[in-house]
Order: sequence, then C-alpha cells, then structure tokens
Amino acid sequence: MFHTLTVDTRARETFVDVTAWVRQQVDESAVQEGLVLVMSPHTTAGITVNENSDPDVPRDMLHWLRTRIPQDGEFHHAEGNADAHLKTSFVGVSQVLPVHEGKLVLGTWQAIYLAEFDGPRSRRVHVHIVGHPILPDVL
Repeated sequence: MFHTLTVDTRARETFVDVTAWVRQQVDESAVQEGLVLVMSPHTTAGITVNENSDPDVPRDMLHWLRTRIPQDGEFHHAEGNADAHLKTSFVGVSQVLPVHEGKLVLGTWQAIYLAEFDGPRSRRVHVHIVGHPILPDVL
C-alpha cells in the first residue's frame, strides 16, 4: 500500500508533524505485522523521528543544524540552498518503523516529522506499508 501526503510548509526551516497521517494510513491498511517506510522524495527536505512533547526539541535541532551548516556558508552550489542539501543528507530522507498488532510502533514521546530545510514549499511525504494483512475467515 502506497500513499502520498502533500504538505505546504510555512518557513524556510521547520519540522512538520506527520505522525497522525502516517498512523491513519497504517490503521486503514489492515496490515497486522509489517513495516512502514516514510520517505521524502526531495533533496532539501528529510524525515526524522524525535520527541513530540517539548517543542524545544525540534527548535533545538534546527538551531544546532543552522549553527553547524549555515545558509551563508562558503558553498559552490549556486542556488543558495546548499545548506539545505547538506542538512537533508545529515537527517536522511526516510525512516522505517514497525507495525505490530495493526498499530504503528513509536515510543511514548516520539513523532514523525517532515524536516523542511528550503521552504516554504509544497512537499510530498510517501508512505509504503508492507506486511501481513488481516485475512477474513473462510469456511
């Protein structure tokens, strides 16, 4: 099962929580045991899993990335977004998460984020769910 979400980001750099949408796709899939791949098909936006309780965590992550990989660094890439490419490579463009007993498995404080590094833009998040579905009883 393959699904796509379109996310319109509102800032150059931001984290957008897509957990509820991913959870809904898993719930509707009927997969009981398997994996879900969450993927960004962009070179300047990634996917990460981290804390969803304290908004300072994503804020601190973005601050750390900005200070280590500044937008005005001495880059050769002429489009002005070389930092966004580096940040995306650092964060990664996908996460693979388990599905157990029909539910997405995340820790108590975990969320799935689209990590935007070159917005605002319209972005896509792909979800591919693989596994064993519920099979109807056949008599």
